[in-house]
Amino acid sequence: MTSRGFPGGVSDRPEESLMLTGDENIVDVDFVVFWRIRDAQQYLFNIQNPEVTVKEVAESAMREVVGQSNIQPILTEARQKTEQAVQKLMQEVLDTYQAGIRIEEVRLQKVDPPTQVIDAFRDVQAARADRERLQNEAQAYASRVLPEARGEAERILQAARGYKEQTVAEATGQTSRFLKVLEEYKKAPDVTRRRMYLETMERVLGGTDKIIIDGRTGQGVVPFLPLDQLQKRKEGAN
Repeated sequence: MTSRGFPGGVSDRPEESLMLTGDENIVDVDFVVFWRIRDAQQYLFNIQNPEVTVKEVAESAMREVVGQSNIQPILTEARQKTEQAVQKLMQEVLDTYQAGIRIEEVRLQKVDPPTQVIDAFRDVQAARADRERLQNEAQAYASRVLPEARGEAERILQAARGYKEQTVAEATGQTSRFLKVLEEYKKAPDVTRRRMYLETMERVLGGTDKIIIDGRTGQGVVPFLPLDQLQKRKEGAN
């Protein structure tokens, strides 16, 4: 830890820089405190050794702030927040002492894991980065696949609805036709039966070759005159 005052000197205490974070990690913190005399009378008569007092207050404030924080934010995005919290806490403590000192700035110089475990810490950080990368890839894959799956599901539902509507419409039409035939059948059963028979025979025999046998004459097979073929030959000759 390094502290600097105006006026004052500079001192370095590496043995005081190891601190315990809120998530029970050890971190090596070096920082600088810039301060100046605000009230000369308080500064001279209310505290015996101002520089030592500032240093001890600074170390105590930094340990308290670090002890309430996790290691990862301190190493990355929360550095400025940590500096501001330590500055505020130091000023509050010194004001209770009526030390006549104003803390101008707290500046973090180095925040690292201890040298003995820095390699292992970097491995942990790399693993955490890999985990975040894989999570981001999984989220990107889900963001791409889920809309496709929803679209496919919607397409299947639309096809099912269309098939349902078509089937219902066909069934309704067939029912309507049957009811109409039933009404005609009730009016003239014999005629309706005859018509239905002829229509059915037309559908069954319309596309097949036919041999007509007249049992009443006793002659067996009746000569069949293929009028349609004769007509085609006539048209071909022309």
